[in-house]
Amino acid sequence: MGGAILAGLLKSGFNPEHISVSTKSAASAEKHIDELGVHAFALENGADANAMAVAGADVILVGVKPAYVTEVLAEIAEAINENALVISVAAGVTTASMEAVLPEDVGVVRAMPNTPAIVGRAVTGIAAGERATDWAIETTVQLFETVGKTLVLEESRIDALSTISGSGPAYVFYLIEQLTAAAKHHGFNDQDAALLVNETFLGAAELLLASGKSPEALRKQVTSPNGTTERAIARMAETDLESMFIEATDAALARARELAAKAYQLQPSNPAVLDTYGWILLKNKEREKAVLTFPVQTVALLTENKKPKRV
Repeated sequence: MGGAILAGLLKSGFNPEHISVSTKSAASAEKHIDELGVHAFALENGADANAMAVAGADVILVGVKPAYVTEVLAEIAEAINENALVISVAAGVTTASMEAVLPEDVGVVRAMPNTPAIVGRAVTGIAAGERATDWAIETTVQLFETVGKTLVLEESRIDALSTISGSGPAYVFYLIEQLTAAAKHHGFNDQDAALLVNETFLGAAELLLASGKSPEALRKQVTSPNGTTERAIARMAETDLESMFIEATDAALARARELAAKAYQLQPSNPAVLDTYGWILLKNKEREKAVLTFPVQTVALLTENKKPKRV
């Protein structure tokens, strides 16, 4: 995802000399320097690569795995500019847990893009922490608009957003798989089936964007009374697709809770894990369990602020 965002920045005309990147390997750093013209520092060459990359930066994008976010931020905290902005694309790590390990003048924003960022068609959810200024939010929006559309929302809705736009591309790909299987059932070979289905999905999406009409209006436009399409839609309606999608996204939210619980069992002292699991428990109205699991100070702040905050 970091590569897609970097590509979007460069494509929008951002000066590569004003971009610094930290990578794991020296080879990757060299590639970034040679091919993109950005500054790059490799952890393979020195443990201070992350600190070197953020030195002097006004905006810092954190793209490490969720379990390492607070560790990395604590590592670079002293190297971060005053009034800098930290943007995290890590799932499940709250702004409060990140703010807890950063200087008080550093704002934090969470961003949840999806995989179409690779082709500049992402939709990114953006949620600000308590210390984030209007400038921080506007800057984050501008950054992620280089790879698609954005939606600013409360942090409490990030998990729900991830079940729609975050997982959404997988749902679409799954529907394409199933319609392709139906095409093969009707005698089309692999290549022709893929052509028919892929281009149909792409064309329908482009028509939706270009027409300005609702999906319902466009569906009715294609569906002649008592025709073949109407019969097919009626058969689909019998399966109650709306309920199926609601149940599917509910299942995704439930799985997020399970993963948070598992992470807590493995790393009960990790601030990011503690914060995330506590928030999920309280959102699911399990205050008693939260009180038994976490320090009372944490639970009180989670409850009063409607968002997690470590103290």
